[in-house]
Amino acid sequence: MAGVRAQPGEADARLTRLSVCKTASMTVAHESVTGGFVEAVVAGDFAGACGLLHPAIDFRAMTPKRVWEADGPEGVEEVLRAWFEHPERDVESVERTEASAVADTTRVGWRVRGSDKEGGFLYEQQAYVREEEGRIVWLRVMCSGPRPAERQQSA
Repeated sequence: MAGVRAQPGEADARLTRLSVCKTASMTVAHESVTGGFVEAVVAGDFAGACGLLHPAIDFRAMTPKRVWEADGPEGVEEVLRAWFEHPERDVESVERTEASAVADTTRVGWRVRGSDKEGGFLYEQQAYVREEEGRIVWLRVMCSGPRPAERQQSA
């Protein structure tokens, strides 16, 4: 995949290396930009989500079995499609957790409930976001991975 640097099996080696983060100071991402990104991803609108990304996006993410990196909005879209396109999964609800600021970075989170052929599942994701010029320019996402869970009952 062009623009994507996902290295399965190398996560342990990456996690044991220490590096210094040299990221320029940026403004805190507006909730509307970040919220729009999250809503688009959960809805499967990957092109819409990536339309909110700055051309110079710095993207990294970690799932239980993989570390993901991408260059540019197109690379991020490829990662999101590989990560989230699961036609066998039915998303039943998305619950946002409270957002907060960590200096110039916005932390947002969400829990997703759904079901697939094996039953109900729940996963949580946390994202750290910075924006520039009204677009997301720096994004880190951590995913718990799907966990078995009871299906939600309709009210």
